[in-house]
Amino acid sequence: MSVPTILAIESSCDETSASVISGGKVLSNIVATQAVHEQYGGVVPELASRAHQQNLIPVVSQALLTANVTKSELKAVAFTRGPGLLGALLVGCSFAKSFALGMNIPLIEVNHMQAHILAHFIDDPKPSFPFLCLTVSGGHTQIVLVKDYLDMEVIGLTTDDAVGEAFDKTAKMLGLPYPGGPMLDKTAALGNPDAFAFPVGNMPGYNYSFSGIKTSVLYFLKDKTKDNPDFVPENLPDICASVQKTLIKTLLKKLVQASKDLNINEIAIAGGVSANTGLRQTLQDFAKKYKWNVYVPAFEYCTDNAAMIAMAAHFQYLKDDFATQYVSPEPKLKIHSAL
Repeated sequence: MSVPTILAIESSCDETSASVISGGKVLSNIVATQAVHEQYGGVVPELASRAHQQNLIPVVSQALLTANVTKSELKAVAFTRGPGLLGALLVGCSFAKSFALGMNIPLIEVNHMQAHILAHFIDDPKPSFPFLCLTVSGGHTQIVLVKDYLDMEVIGLTTDDAVGEAFDKTAKMLGLPYPGGPMLDKTAALGNPDAFAFPVGNMPGYNYSFSGIKTSVLYFLKDKTKDNPDFVPENLPDICASVQKTLIKTLLKKLVQASKDLNINEIAIAGGVSANTGLRQTLQDFAKKYKWNVYVPAFEYCTDNAAMIAMAAHFQYLKDDFATQYVSPEPKLKIHSAL
């Protein structure tokens, strides 16, 4: 089989991205961030879709130019089928289908969450199979047993809110600017993580729940500001550090249990929240404590990007895993789960 050169499109939320991969090596990864959402304090789906329409062709052109690849050299075009925002996914899906049809090349549909996990195979070091991957983002929190490139099983997940949402909602309560999660992480670095105590959620098996800590923080802030209206600004770093410590403790408690039960010490994290410096540092500490081999993607491959879609598409191409022109976006697309 010839070395596949693939164009990949990512448009699941508010990042418009295109990447070119050849023979499993990423040649370009262009990301256009949508600043339009900042004034609303969160992603507005309709505005995201419109921004994708504006950004997609320039981003694809730049990805091809940076990779020094022409359209005629492409062997396939890949896109994010889901999960994500329906309108945003439609833009990427429609472009990819039209491109594939016009160039007469195969189409590859990619699961966004599987792609986050396969981002670990862009650079060295790479995890060995089987490994456990904690996938954490604004919309998902899962522990995935990864048996092979395309053989994955969700063994734990959140029963309500994602950890990324807990970070963002807490940041909003504290008056931090958008994007809230990264701002909370930055502020937490200046605080004392043991200043305040918040409850650690405990669900059956390897599952999570993060709605309780959000409620706990809300009532905590109400009680404290009743006595002292300046409580938040006076204690902001300590509050951020304490909340962050609690969320990280909740995440890793289940990961440790899964590692022990399955006797797996190859541990990876993926998704936007894996860019959190507190989580990264705690994971490195746990690596020493539990003798784990820990894998964390480079920052640029943690948040939504097309390079991870390209990497997933590379492995799917090798398996002749192609989509038809009848494919449509699936906003709630899941990794195969035994749950």
